[in-house]
Amino acid sequence: MDTFYTGIHYWLVDHPIISQYEWKPYRSPGASPLFVAGAVSAYFALILSLRRFPLLLPSAAALRVVTAAHSLNLCLLSLVMAIGCTLSAIHQTPPDRPIWAVCFPSGGTPPRGPTFFWAHVFYFSKILEFVDTVLILLSESRSRRLTFLHVYHHAAVVVMCYLWLAASQSLFPVALVTNAAVHVVMYGYYLLCALGIRPSWKRLVTDCQIIQFVFSFAISGWMLHHHFNGSGCEGIWGWCFNAVFNASLFALFLNFHFQNYAKKNKIH
Repeated sequence: MDTFYTGIHYWLVDHPIISQYEWKPYRSPGASPLFVAGAVSAYFALILSLRRFPLLLPSAAALRVVTAAHSLNLCLLSLVMAIGCTLSAIHQTPPDRPIWAVCFPSGGTPPRGPTFFWAHVFYFSKILEFVDTVLILLSESRSRRLTFLHVYHHAAVVVMCYLWLAASQSLFPVALVTNAAVHVVMYGYYLLCALGIRPSWKRLVTDCQIIQFVFSFAISGWMLHHHFNGSGCEGIWGWCFNAVFNASLFALFLNFHFQNYAKKNKIH
């Protein structure tokens, strides 16, 4: 067991590429506002193009295979990111500052080290998730399934993840781990659906996302307590964007939950 843990720790924390990682503005991949603007603009352009000039629909079998492969990839990647960021945050936490992952020291937390490496991987994984939208647009039920919540979430989360790194934003390790854990469940569900298995716990996916938001608001209160009653937390302006985005997303998820479950229960 010790050998297994040592191997996992090396490949997810101690490997030189990970342990010596450093975010360099305008030099690291995707480390510029122009890249973010270009990625989000390309996403919107892709949606508009596929709606106006739909491609020939692939066969249902081919679409299921692609969806299964994409879901499996993101399910495993989310699991690796959750474990990697957890081990990295523990590794980087100073003995005299156990709340490091919640409140980075103000003015003293450059974006380097294994925790920030996983933030960079997470940032690019959100661009990879644009494929979700493409798969919806290629399916026969695209007009029914593609929602404002889906598009808004996928576009704005890229900006949020960029700010995690650009601002060395406090609290992002907790947000990354919880979000990646929820995505393990979500993409696991999508994978089973693509394989022709309809799990009975579809509602659990939405419930987990709502619980994630409630948890983020609660732990944000803890971070703000340390920020205003201590020496301050790094990247607070990035957190402000994160808080507004999460609040708007939470409201949309609650509406989605009501539309899909509360009304159905009332009808039954």
